[in-house]
Amino acid sequence: MDNDSVATAYTTVDGDFAAELEIKRSRFITYLRRVDSEAAARALVAELRKKHFDARHHCSAFILGPDRTAMRSNDDGEPSGTAGIPMLDALAKRETAPGTTDLSDIAAVVVRYFGGILLGAGGLVRAYSESVSTALDAAPLLRRERLRILGVDADYAAAGRLENDLRAAGIQVLGTEYGPRLATLRVALNDQAPVLAAFADRLASLSAGASTATNLGTEWVDVR
Repeated sequence: MDNDSVATAYTTVDGDFAAELEIKRSRFITYLRRVDSEAAARALVAELRKKHFDARHHCSAFILGPDRTAMRSNDDGEPSGTAGIPMLDALAKRETAPGTTDLSDIAAVVVRYFGGILLGAGGLVRAYSESVSTALDAAPLLRRERLRILGVDADYAAAGRLENDLRAAGIQVLGTEYGPRLATLRVALNDQAPVLAAFADRLASLSAGASTATNLGTEWVDVR
């Protein structure tokens, strides 16, 4: 991804995930977590230091922000450049679609239990890179998109049917809020004029002209 552009979508890990590799008797346990701040990424490291208090290394890397403006790594006692940077490269260079490298809001921690056999600098680089890549191969991922949010008002009696009809048409409904007189459905749409115009036409048809949409701005939305 070009960091000079403004992202409208990116990919992240769907929650927490863990995977383990054994390489020349050393155990490499990789933890992936969706995070939204540097503090959250560091909290994962602290959590795993307590959980795996007897491990020799707790190496880490994380990427934050839709435009991936924050990237950090830490070797945690391994020779400089043999753990954190390979882990960060595995995250940053992961293709989530052909030609697309947009993984973000993700922290990776590799816990190493030393098995008594030295791997050498090259071996460590390969081991830490492979550990993160293998975990990513199996981890559940999801898309995040910046979408236009519309509020659609409806009578209480019509709200449930209208929500079902919109979902059946493939339109993402984030939820329904019930006010004193009307229910308001929060709808997320691709922020393009043809898409919004088509939605207005569909809404008029489904509600027989009884419901209108109000622009509520844009939000980042999980798209599963």
